[in-house]
Amino acid sequence: MPVYRMYRMSVVPAAVVAIGALSALSLPAVAQARTAVPPAGPVVHVVPADQPPFPYADCISAAKKNGESAAHAKWHCDELVKKGWVKPPKR
Repeated sequence: MPVYRMYRMSVVPAAVVAIGALSALSLPAVAQARTAVPPAGPVVHVVPADQPPFPYADCISAAKKNGESAAHAKWHCDELVKKGWVKPPKR
């Protein structure tokens, strides 16, 4: 009986030490994640040229290459502006 009691007493402190060591390793990472500083200034999103919204002038030139009249190309690009696929024209 005393051997069993000694075994139980040695396992419990070992488990407590192991759990404490594991939590101590993860605490600096958690503290660092909580104290992260957001970037200063406004966030600028850079959109690649091959993704919408496309420039209005490119829309007009592409519509004319497809054989659309000037009036129809303007109408078509204006509709694409409403949908967000093309940037509004610079006036």
